[in-house]
Amino acid sequence: MSDGLDRTRAQHAPFRVILRSRLRRPLSFYLTVLLLVAIIPSFLFSMIILKRSTDEQERVVTALLKASTGSVTRLVEREVDSMLATLKVLAAAGPNDGSNLAEFYDRARSSLADTDSNLLVIDRGHNQLFNTRVPYGSPLGKASDPVSVDEAFRVGGPYISNVFFGKTAQRWVFNVYLPITTPLGNSDYLLTLTRNAESMSKAVNRDVVSPGWNAALLDAAGNVIASSDPGLAVGKPFFMEIVPALRVGVGEAVHDGVEYRTVTEFSVLTGWKIVAWAKSADVDAPALWSYLWLSLGGLLFAGIAVAGSATIAGLLTQGVKVLARDAHLLGAGRPIAARKHMIAEIETVSSALAEAAQARRKAENEIRFLMREVAHRSKNQLTVIQSMLNQSLNAAESRVDFAETFRKRIAGLARSTDLMIANAAQGVDFRELVQNQLQPFTPDDPDRVHLSGPPVRLDAQVSQTLGMALHELATNATKYGALANASGVIDLQWSVSGGTFLFVWREKGADITPAEDGAVRKGFGTMVLERMLGMALDAKLERIMHDDGIEWRVKIPDEKLSANLSGQA
Repeated sequence: MSDGLDRTRAQHAPFRVILRSRLRRPLSFYLTVLLLVAIIPSFLFSMIILKRSTDEQERVVTALLKASTGSVTRLVEREVDSMLATLKVLAAAGPNDGSNLAEFYDRARSSLADTDSNLLVIDRGHNQLFNTRVPYGSPLGKASDPVSVDEAFRVGGPYISNVFFGKTAQRWVFNVYLPITTPLGNSDYLLTLTRNAESMSKAVNRDVVSPGWNAALLDAAGNVIASSDPGLAVGKPFFMEIVPALRVGVGEAVHDGVEYRTVTEFSVLTGWKIVAWAKSADVDAPALWSYLWLSLGGLLFAGIAVAGSATIAGLLTQGVKVLARDAHLLGAGRPIAARKHMIAEIETVSSALAEAAQARRKAENEIRFLMREVAHRSKNQLTVIQSMLNQSLNAAESRVDFAETFRKRIAGLARSTDLMIANAAQGVDFRELVQNQLQPFTPDDPDRVHLSGPPVRLDAQVSQTLGMALHELATNATKYGALANASGVIDLQWSVSGGTFLFVWREKGADITPAEDGAVRKGFGTMVLERMLGMALDAKLERIMHDDGIEWRVKIPDEKLSANLSGQA
């Protein structure tokens, strides 16, 4: 199976090589292709989105216009319904037999003082019994709209007229009629509220329709009652034949060769119509301009993008060549200076190469330093081991004693070295160092060894020297001091004060046997304390012999300790 895969790879290898060679082009070529791949679909997608957006916008505008014409219809119906309610209230308060008209006139005029309406009383002969537009008793002619008067008497209920020119008002008006039935059961007169047609202009102003559109309120005969277009005269027929009696909704119409979009609404209460219209060219113009600007913008953007890609490709090529030269310098181990560049990524890579070159030189220097440090510490270790060997050999009474003593001292040195390696970065904690060195000597009863002092961290090399000293002190205590019997106690205390590290080793309960010649015994531990601590750390040592054990007081100046000696770990 692997042979078949190898043959397949071998067959396809030439094809990949040929493909790579044919597709080998400058960076500017691929940037241009990338931009065109990004621009062309985006342009087509934008055209689709614009088309859907304009269609949706047209639907929204149409819906708003329908809502606007509907709101105009409701407003007109509320106005007319309010007039009918006023008529019913006046009818309830007026004479039902046609008497006391003067008193009724006064009440009606007072009630309608703050309104746009006036009250008329009209009999079956079309005579105006009174009109609140003029003083009571003024000569009045026949009703200006006799056809509507007859229709109102015929219907026998509320009736709304078309717009007509009122002779008394000398304006275009419309009336709302309410027949009044006398006790004899006949409708002898009409209570009529009349309003100027211009009072309905607030219902069809430009604020109720979208920009570019107009609206008009038409009566049942198609005459204009009010319009947002000042070119349309009140009382005149609407200029387009577009509003059949019950047709509502969106439509189109043509007048004098001009196409219009229309939205119509019909009022059942009044029989009037509300129409909104605009030229189709004005409605479609924003969408056409959007397509035009999108096309021009796409072409302009494509040209700018191609020119920009060529410029960026040139900058990238220049930056890549600079980085290639710096990479050769890095391989040769030569220093590299960070270069400024217009492209932030090129500058970042250049800075990274410069930092890498600096880090390489630093690493090489650190390796050389570590090699020297390893050699130095190895020499120190060998010197210490040689000193331990000589002392163990001089103090040993037999080969077995020598081997055991030397082994234990090597083990103590190893424990100090382990701590030094494990805590090389932050230093060795003195309490941990003490516990580590005393662990092989600690009796079964842990209360026989007391440790007391603040957290203190020591330099690794210093901890090695102190570790050897602690090992020898513990060894001497086990052989000759407090740990040589079953009741002795070791009390180790340390402190930091005045820039000095002080530790006190005090043995209590030891079996002290004075030498016959009165001489003081000095073993390897004493040699370590007096020589190594004194010589390496400038320590000041004080040895005090008590009746129940020995006491060592060691003071080390802080300049000899490289780790934190502030008393905080």
